Amino acid sequence: MSEHGPQRYPVLFIHGLWIHSSAWRAWQDLFEEHGYTTSAPGWPGDGDTVQATRDDPSGLDDVGIAAICRHYADIVDAMPVKPIVIGHSFGGLIAQELLAKGFAVAAVAIDPAPVKGVKILPFAQLRSALPVLGNPANRKRTVALTAEQFRYSFGNAVSQEESDELFARWTIPGPGRPLFEDATATFVRESPAAVDTHHAVRGPLLLMSGTEDHVVPLKVTQAVVKLYADNPSRTDFLEVEGRGHSLTMDSGWTDVADLALQWIAEREPELAES
Repeated sequence: MSEHGPQRYPVLFIHGLWIHSSAWRAWQDLFEEHGYTTSAPGWPGDGDTVQATRDDPSGLDDVGIAAICRHYADIVDAMPVKPIVIGHSFGGLIAQELLAKGFAVAAVAIDPAPVKGVKILPFAQLRSALPVLGNPANRKRTVALTAEQFRYSFGNAVSQEESDELFARWTIPGPGRPLFEDATATFVRESPAAVDTHHAVRGPLLLMSGTEDHVVPLKVTQAVVKLYADNPSRTDFLEVEGRGHSLTMDSGWTDVADLALQWIAEREPELAES
């Protein structure tokens, strides 16, 4: 027993492209204060620290969505209890895949990369991806954002100063392959970006979107929500007003974390009965 009541499901955090897993540390501390055990393992090929990954990002070369999903599925298989998974950006897509395939009891996907079936491509999303998609050779190598690119993609809803601080503290080079796989998902029959949104019998899912997000604009996440419309399993959606793609790590992160905590707490009776 914890001071907050019965032992709770563990929480597994999954980061997105260009951000190191250590950016989840504040979330882990908050969730642990509420009685959860947490972990935030990096992608396959990530270094142990931001600087280590910057110094040698070669382990991430040609790492794609399927390899990332297998990596986290293997981590879950080694856990004594299936976790609640919380993912941001591409981590949100992976969270949905893990949930649909039975590797999680519930999932929170925050500004998630679009799953196969989303056909809209807003200009802001295209511009955010151009540092990678603009060069086909980037499919098999890692790419680092500049501070200016980060400002447009992640830090557009915070001050220039805060955007630069976030860039300096958390960014790492990221593999180009997931972006190419996501961008071409509509045209690939067995796309690794595909999630069974229609038929998977799964635990509850919360999709969250910052209304000012450039990397995954609000209308893209709304399109994902529509894909789940005929799934009998619970799917909830929350808009986070005035927030961009940095919403999980900028100065307002606690607002987002509190929403996730509240939703999970409300779902716990359902999970206990499942």
